[in-house]
Amino acid sequence: MLSTQNLLIMLAIAAVLFGGKKLPELGKGVGEAIRNFKKGVSEPAEIEASLKKEETVKKPEA
Repeated sequence: MLSTQNLLIMLAIAAVLFGGKKLPELGKGVGEAIRNFKKGVSEPAEIEASLKKEETVKKPEA
């Protein structure tokens, strides 16, 4: 796990590399990426449930 000191050092390095104006844009991009990843991970269960529902509806009656 990262300690507070490690996080501060990484933040300082990021500030030097990207500058003060780019950090908010970088943070926004990382936040959107994490949000999309979480959404993508949770969607397969929803897709599987909807596919199973469609299969039960489409079964031909004999």
